[in-house]
Amino acid sequence: MEKKQIRQAILSKLQSLANRPEEKLARETQLYQELCQTKSWQQAECIGMIRSTPLEVATYPLYQLAWQEGKTVVVPKSLPNRQLAFYAVDEKTEYTTTKFGVEEPLSQHFVDKTNIQLLIVPGVAFKKEGYRIGYGGGFYDRYLADYTGETISLVFKEQLITNWQPQSFDLPVQQIIIA
Repeated sequence: MEKKQIRQAILSKLQSLANRPEEKLARETQLYQELCQTKSWQQAECIGMIRSTPLEVATYPLYQLAWQEGKTVVVPKSLPNRQLAFYAVDEKTEYTTTKFGVEEPLSQHFVDKTNIQLLIVPGVAFKKEGYRIGYGGGFYDRYLADYTGETISLVFKEQLITNWQPQSFDLPVQQIIIA
């Protein structure tokens, strides 16, 4: 199967899950609990994650947990040449929506990747070994190429795939948590 076909199939499954909000919330809660028990989360002082869309694992509850624990939350902005830069956010941060439907922070508090201990890496489809298919822009593959912190993805079981071979430039996340 091609990545484009895989994306369409998985996004359809995620839409179906989004139409069952109680089940989605219960599974997100399980993912949050498992994430917070990891050494990666507990030791991280600065955590990078996206502003989730309705089909993805909701990230705002994780922002709140991180802030309660005194951690810094950083959110990416897309830059030219498919690059990402992360910016610190708080409860008062405002966001703008990109042409891709992604919310990016209106923040000037740039945080270098060497200061981010944990990245919650988004994706559409995942192999159990941590390989992922994103939305097709290659932003995270480029960012992760020289990122030295921990990487975790929070994955609904609907996002797991086996009939796909990663390419040489595909970088796996170190850990996936599945619900």
